Amino acid sequence: MKRLLVLLLTVALVGLLPSSAGADPRWRFYTKDKTHYTSPWYAGAHRIMVPFGCTRAPYYSPDPRCRHEHGFHHGIDIAMKCGTKLYSPRLGWVVSNDSLGPAYGDNPLLIRNYRIGYDLVIGHTRKVFVEEGDRIKPGMLIAKASDNGAPDGCHLHFERRAVGGGLDTATKPRKLLALAAEE
Repeated sequence: MKRLLVLLLTVALVGLLPSSAGADPRWRFYTKDKTHYTSPWYAGAHRIMVPFGCTRAPYYSPDPRCRHEHGFHHGIDIAMKCGTKLYSPRLGWVVSNDSLGPAYGDNPLLIRNYRIGYDLVIGHTRKVFVEEGDRIKPGMLIAKASDNGAPDGCHLHFERRAVGGGLDTATKPRKLLALAAEE
């Protein structure tokens, strides 16, 4: 009798939990990769929504580099719950985001690292804890994820550019993010 009661309680509790806790119903994944990745840049392990390069995601104009009228995505979009904390694992400087358009949301971050030689654009942030001119140190909480400026739910957009460079200097940000498959 005791086992039956425990079993019924367990089934009832499991039934109350959402099947995909934290999932945003607006998420659309434009990759077959179902791996959850950790990174020193953010808390938790999350899936890539839109990878770097040619994509069938409808938000991008056809690009001559891509087949089938696909567009080109200059960064990586990683799906995560709104409010997920974003940390800096490296030194850097917050520089003006005036060159970034509305596609990155209201509060995009533009972080520059002169020593390694990159600018990192981080789009779709909610709360930003740093401002232009701030020096960022490893482990510092810099922002939280949001759906600000994003039609497809909460996520963060990471884009690596040359120092002071524009969109045409974007390269794969995966190594900079130090993505690791969750074990």
